[in-house]
Amino acid sequence: MNWIADILWNDQGLIPAIAQDEKTGEILMVAWMDHVALTETVATSKAVYWSRSRKKLWRKGEESGHQQVVKEVRLDCDNDVLLLKIEQQGGIACHTGRRSCFYKVLKNDEWVGVDPVIKDPKEIYKS
Repeated sequence: MNWIADILWNDQGLIPAIAQDEKTGEILMVAWMDHVALTETVATSKAVYWSRSRKKLWRKGEESGHQQVVKEVRLDCDNDVLLLKIEQQGGIACHTGRRSCFYKVLKNDEWVGVDPVIKDPKEIYKS
C-alpha cells in the first residue's frame, strides 16, 4: 500500500476528509480519518471515519442507516486533505437530520439555520 505512505497525516495520525455528493458536487460534511478508517473505506467502498470525540472508528450510517457509498477518493496537492465523492444513502448526512452539515449561514452577525430538517434525529437515533 504505497499510496497510503504519500499521505501527510497530522500529529494525531489523522487527515480531514470532505464528503461531497458525487452527482451534485454539494459538500455534505467534513470528518477525520486515520490509517485504519481510510484502509477500510477503500476496501469496502463505505465511508469510515475516526470519531475524535468518541476516540473510535465511526462507520457512517451504522446507527442511522445513512451510509455513504464511496465512488472515488482524491488527495489534494499538499497530500493533507482527502475528498470522498460519495452517494449519500437516505439523503441525510448530518446527525441533525439535514442533508448537509453545512446548514448555517452567517446573517447580521448570527448563525442562522437555513436548511430544513428532513427527519427528526429522535427518529433516526433510537439509543
